Amino acid sequence: MEFGVHLPLMDFGDHPFTLDHLVSYAAAAHRLGFTAVAANDHLRYPVPWLDGPTALAIVLAATGEMSLFTSLALPVVRGPIPVAKALAAIDRLSGGRLNAGVGPGSSADDYAAVSIDFTERWVRFDESVQALRALWRTDGAPFVGRFYSTEGILLEPTPAQEGGPPIWIGSWGSEAGLRRVARLGDGWLASAYNTTPALFGQACRDLGDALVRHGKNPTAFPNAVATMWCYITDDAAEAAVTSYSRCAGRAQT
Repeated sequence: MEFGVHLPLMDFGDHPFTLDHLVSYAAAAHRLGFTAVAANDHLRYPVPWLDGPTALAIVLAATGEMSLFTSLALPVVRGPIPVAKALAAIDRLSGGRLNAGVGPGSSADDYAAVSIDFTERWVRFDESVQALRALWRTDGAPFVGRFYSTEGILLEPTPAQEGGPPIWIGSWGSEAGLRRVARLGDGWLASAYNTTPALFGQACRDLGDALVRHGKNPTAFPNAVATMWCYITDDAAEAAVTSYSRCAGRAQT
């Protein structure tokens, strides 16, 4: 079992959106022995939300050898080409430490902001993952789908990792979601919002069966669980105020 942290990107009150705050947070996580740092993503939210990919790039120098995650980046909302470009830069500047956690997103507001039909999110998402892989390959055929095409598009510089960062598919663990993880993913990023250890264990077994059907090795397929909100402090009064962070627990199946 390994543990990581999410960057504090949300403002529930008196929250300092400053470079020093983000960098000191990442440096503290590294010093305390956390092995990963992640940034999640929304365009619009009921509270102010700092841009995730930008924040992750800003703290690179403070993260040492820690793994980096997007949790989750939104290739449908942002577009697969801008996401591929941004994540390739983060991967290259970090020396190949990025894991690209992606999902369609759960906010209709994000889709309305970019004038994309929220009901199309799943079919678009499946295409967007294939587009990301095609954009990060240095050879091979382009992806041409109903919504996206990478034909004639060359994004340079390429990621540090050959073929691009591993793509972790976000899913709460539904049957359809696990089939999508097995079909499209290099890892599974699960949510702790609606699960228990027993349910997660069963989902891992179900995912293992799906991975075998797709010719993948379940014992080599990683997963991570994004936890509930938490704030750790020795001061009970400080814990009661609206300043929160999120943690992520990472484990191998």
